[in-house]
Amino acid sequence: MFYRTAESVSPKHPDKLCDRISDAILDAYFKKDPNARVAAEVCGGHGKVFVTGEITSTVDDVDIPAIVKRIAGDYVKVDTNIVKQSPEIAQGVDTGGAGDQGIMIGYACDETPEMLPREVVLARRLNQFIYKKYPYDGKTQVTIAPNGSIDSIVASFQNVPHDELEKLVREFIKKHELSGKLELHINPAGDWNQGGFEADAGLTGRKLIVDNYGPRVAIGGGCYSGKDPSKVDRSAAYMARRIAVDYLRNRKAHEVLVRLAYAIGYAEPLEKTVIIDGEPEEIEGYDLTPNGIIKHLDLKRPIYEKTAEYGHYGEGFDWDK
Repeated sequence: MFYRTAESVSPKHPDKLCDRISDAILDAYFKKDPNARVAAEVCGGHGKVFVTGEITSTVDDVDIPAIVKRIAGDYVKVDTNIVKQSPEIAQGVDTGGAGDQGIMIGYACDETPEMLPREVVLARRLNQFIYKKYPYDGKTQVTIAPNGSIDSIVASFQNVPHDELEKLVREFIKKHELSGKLELHINPAGDWNQGGFEADAGLTGRKLIVDNYGPRVAIGGGCYSGKDPSKVDRSAAYMARRIAVDYLRNRKAHEVLVRLAYAIGYAEPLEKTVIIDGEPEEIEGYDLTPNGIIKHLDLKRPIYEKTAEYGHYGEGFDWDK
């Protein structure tokens, strides 16, 4: 056992703003065209937002600047550069193949009802607790000591004075009956009022560990936000979580890790491994082709903006249940 730390960022963090815009664009296309191919990337900061990527769809009336302004604010200037998906990529996907190569990781453990590491859940729930009252840019972090007690908590939130923020953190500690050293770092760089795109730049896919399982668990490396489910770095990662949850429950395991690997244009995975409490075996009983995954999880729906707010696992999505 060793010290374990995880962080969470609020939906108004500049990187999360970019993730949310990317997924809101995907949802806007899926509302009218479930077969849209979308890869929307966003870079924003200091009053400007740049949206780029590849979109192939029967829909041509999605108002991207309006989506950006709804999430980031009316004050931002929006520039777009959207082209159609490369025909060389499309030819592999059109036949049912994976939209890219890659390794996808799924994970589940019995530490929490969310089947996530405890430090991840605590950092996220604290962030959500503060954000509910103060919906601004902010970060939280929780460190758990080797004996399982809480060693330290960090909370840094825009527009929340030190004393008020400390009061909220202590309320959270009492509510969740946390104990330990409990060293608190409250707005450690001082109180701050400038956040989001006004203070810093953001980029889609720059909070991958926050989006996944925290730093304790390896990830495949692919970003989710802004990508339709033909991209297996999203859909197969969700399926890997689904499989991990199934094996955790069915085998009454403590910890399950799933590894899937794909080649672009090829439907079947090159690797399909599940590791149950340290013992590996091959996954059986699932259709792990991109089309099979999409059908099983019903992924051609406008469900994605919500996933970009506080992580893709442990928030009640279908692949968690």
